[in-house]
Amino acid sequence: MALYADLHRHLGGSVVPRILWRYFKRHNPDMAQRFPEYPSFEEFYTRKRNTLDEYLELHTLVESVQTEQTLPYFIYRLIRGAYIFENLAYLELRYTPYLRTPEHLNQSQRIEAMTNIVEIVGKASQVKEYPIIISQILCMHSRLPYEVNKAIVDLAAHMRDYVCAIDVAGGDSHYGERLDEFIDLYKYARSLGLKTTGHVYETPDGCYPELLPYLMRIGHGIQIPLKHPELLPELAEANQCLEVCPTTYLKTGTLEDLYQLKTVFDRCFDAGVDIAICTDNAGLHNVRLPFEFENLLTQDVIDFHQLQACQDAAFRHAFAWPYKEPPASLLIGLLNDDSSEEEQELLSV
Repeated sequence: MALYADLHRHLGGSVVPRILWRYFKRHNPDMAQRFPEYPSFEEFYTRKRNTLDEYLELHTLVESVQTEQTLPYFIYRLIRGAYIFENLAYLELRYTPYLRTPEHLNQSQRIEAMTNIVEIVGKASQVKEYPIIISQILCMHSRLPYEVNKAIVDLAAHMRDYVCAIDVAGGDSHYGERLDEFIDLYKYARSLGLKTTGHVYETPDGCYPELLPYLMRIGHGIQIPLKHPELLPELAEANQCLEVCPTTYLKTGTLEDLYQLKTVFDRCFDAGVDIAICTDNAGLHNVRLPFEFENLLTQDVIDFHQLQACQDAAFRHAFAWPYKEPPASLLIGLLNDDSSEEEQELLSV
């Protein structure tokens, strides 16, 4: 039985390198020629970058091939791997739908085409042989105009069967000049009853306390316990959860060592702030969720009690998990029911 939830995974960064390389070999002669052998592509795709902006450029590589025609191909393989290798019972898959629409269309046409993208992702996510509950988070983007970002919010509100929340992405250092704009969009989203998360406080350049009141969860947020621990009581009072993605901070150069996250976990636990451990870009990292757990444990960042608390918090803060309990509790209940039936049968013999 699948046991885990991943609340922060990008569609663009979810494709594992071997599947992406095989796609290029079959359909993209330029990339195939650039990387004729798989090891060179894996090294390029998964290596550490110097900055978050440099790291995010890799998303454009994948976004260009995640079209209406190819999205089912990539999503099926994502779901298969998530169920078989990661034991995921629940996944929130986030992306910017506008960036999957045909580039030759004008802005209005691309906005209209977003509906089809969300439907394609939603239908492709329903794979009977791999029963994972999957919902979409639609990302506004720091490099898209206001009209497009508002259309993304409206789309999320009109497609609640597939969409559970909105986000803002594109590098948290780029929000500053448009902060009032994003505050208005989040206010608008909350007025529509949408749930919210946002990429903030990931880097020292992305700290915007003005956005925090509008977020139900905080994408990354590690700079709060590291640089602004005075905010932690407010987060605890508001029941806000940090979506911490350990490998990301090494790949982007935000942290030099995983052990630096010990301060994040310790301060959040002391303040009563929940953390959900997530993958962010499992394909770019070539690291799946159970390995994130293992790395934190083996490097003494957290202990088993803290790990269990984070795993439980992921389901408690999941925007579309339909049950009151996580899967492990449901499984224990089933086993207890089966044991009771067996005991009654034995007593009746």
